[in-house]
Amino acid sequence: MFQIFTDLAANIPQESVDRWKLGIIPIRCEVDGEVLDVSKGFDGPAFYAAMRAGAKTRTSMPAPAVFTDAFRPVLERGEDVIYIGMSSGISGTVGLARTVSAELGEEFPDRKLAVIDTKGASLGEGLPVLFAAQLREQGADFDETVARTQDRCDHMYQVFTVEDLEYLRRGGRLHSAVAVVGNMLNVKPVLFGDQDGHIVLRHMNVGRRRSLDTLAAKYKECCEDKSGPVGLAHCDSPKDTALVVEKLRAAGCTGEITTVCYEPVTGSHVGPGTVALFFYGPKR
Repeated sequence: MFQIFTDLAANIPQESVDRWKLGIIPIRCEVDGEVLDVSKGFDGPAFYAAMRAGAKTRTSMPAPAVFTDAFRPVLERGEDVIYIGMSSGISGTVGLARTVSAELGEEFPDRKLAVIDTKGASLGEGLPVLFAAQLREQGADFDETVARTQDRCDHMYQVFTVEDLEYLRRGGRLHSAVAVVGNMLNVKPVLFGDQDGHIVLRHMNVGRRRSLDTLAAKYKECCEDKSGPVGLAHCDSPKDTALVVEKLRAAGCTGEITTVCYEPVTGSHVGPGTVALFFYGPKR
């Protein structure tokens, strides 16, 4: 037997967390210096409304003890641990999990611990987690689940567009001058998660509608199995997200489309109005 863990950035709805019996590692998020309590749910519209009104957000990695306290009881009862985490290209959380796992591995030499770097966030992380949970339910063992989930991560495409370039500028993802001029000219970038889990700029579109069109166009171009699962995450932009769903269906998508409000960890860095698309394609 093995337990699957992920973190808050995976953006997995609570009903799915309960359905698949997943362990969630919390990640600290502050709004104007106050710690955001998501234990009873996340009010996305209120969070992003606060950001639009000028609230300052800040995120930080979990302490090592958070991982230790989560993993140890599982190991003590004779089960193994798989942690499927946020991209090492944008966070040190996976590296910390590896350090803790190595230490616990010495303490529990008969148990297995694996850490998978999804090279993604939001549903780019969450969809592989759900894939691993489905494998476990189907009877896959520890090693098969780790190998096949890592392969799924290598095939995950992450494409997103933002409403305001200022949040990318604050996070160092975009040069200040580009952000200022881009906002003045109504330029809406389309960004990708690359094979190393870093965020890279690929397209600059004039106008919101063109950037949304680009998301669907990338799906049509790169998705090999259009019956496969698709994820959409948005920072309080449900109408634009519904529009993208229509465009995906028009592009041939017949698979299940999971739509969520962006969790606060990565959502706070891309900003209100962001729409992100996640799907499987050729190896990145």
